[in-house]
Amino acid sequence: MNLSDDKCPIARGLACAGDTWSFLILRDASQGLTRFDQFRKSLGIAPTILTKRLAALTDEGLLEKRRYSDHPPRDEYVLTSAGQDFMPIIVMIGAWGLRHRNSETSTRFFDAQTGREINPVAVDTASGEPIGSRPISLGTATPQS
Repeated sequence: MNLSDDKCPIARGLACAGDTWSFLILRDASQGLTRFDQFRKSLGIAPTILTKRLAALTDEGLLEKRRYSDHPPRDEYVLTSAGQDFMPIIVMIGAWGLRHRNSETSTRFFDAQTGREINPVAVDTASGEPIGSRPISLGTATPQS
């Protein structure tokens, strides 16, 4: 099933990066990993699966493939602006995991500059209210002028 053209932005977003490996590749890319072998070692992923996921994330515009060696030919994968915009989603999923699937050895999120632990919350900019504090309905929007 191809959800890339679905009306629902959740379905379209999941069509872009909706599997575990893709999320974990994006997580690792946000931590500075760029090369195939780095991803493979970090994730313990089969090379064939990694090749497919890197190609899909590149096709979807979340990663950019850059040649770093011509002999032998080698590429690296770096986050695009769309990939960087995906990072809050990964952090929010991680925060949910800490709350509901926590273990003693869970990694945490820290601000790289201050060293403080991050406790993310998604907020509706119009109301200032945390998302999830009130019922949400789905529908089509009418552009406001």
